[in-house]
Amino acid sequence: MAITFYTSHRSGCKRSASNPFSWNGLQQWTNACTGSHRVSIVLAELNLPFEEVIIDLTTPRTAEYLAINPLGLVPALKWNGNVITESAIIAQFLVDAYPSHLLPALGTPEAALHRARVSAFADKFITKLQSQVFKFYSAKTDAAADAVVGDVVAAAVKEIEPLLSDAAPFFGGSEKLTFAEALTAPFAIRLVTLVEAGVLPSAVLEQLKIQAPNFYKWIHAVSQHPSVTRYFGKDAVIAISKSRIAKARE
Repeated sequence: MAITFYTSHRSGCKRSASNPFSWNGLQQWTNACTGSHRVSIVLAELNLPFEEVIIDLTTPRTAEYLAINPLGLVPALKWNGNVITESAIIAQFLVDAYPSHLLPALGTPEAALHRARVSAFADKFITKLQSQVFKFYSAKTDAAADAVVGDVVAAAVKEIEPLLSDAAPFFGGSEKLTFAEALTAPFAIRLVTLVEAGVLPSAVLEQLKIQAPNFYKWIHAVSQHPSVTRYFGKDAVIAISKSRIAKARE
């Protein structure tokens, strides 16, 4: 097995002068975006050995990396010489190749049903909830941002809260992180962090605590998990988010 993870942020590997991040195994090319964060969480939970290659997104892509991904995008993963791109596809490949507590192997109707529920949760989180959260970044005024709060809370109550009725504290009654969290945690921790930092309205968490208690408990459990926080650049996320919001209000 040989795995390389191409990235512009560190995934907690030990560093050497000759090779920034090197283990025998996987390679990943990534950056500090939510997609790369997602793959890093899966790699951490699977405890796979891999080589991590840092990609500087502030400079033109090198010929070496363009040979890996001609589009120059991250993350990318090389497994035994095969290149895989797009974070959700990379993450799915990893959990399929290495069955674990994250996602059960196929083979039974029960396993297939669980996988379907995980997919439904992740899809609703991104398309129904996160699509509302993104509106904060285009709000022109504080009043407009306050209006978004209602949309976010309503989406959480309708779409996500019922799916977390048995969370313990993670999806499906699990005591361990699951694939449902791996796919959505990068967004969850950003929401909590930005509200707590005062970048997004405090009313978001205040209302979620009352109207969507399952989701409120879940999002905090996810945001505190070591595999999620380990790869999260809090200060950078806050600074970038502030800049995006300020630019939208110019």
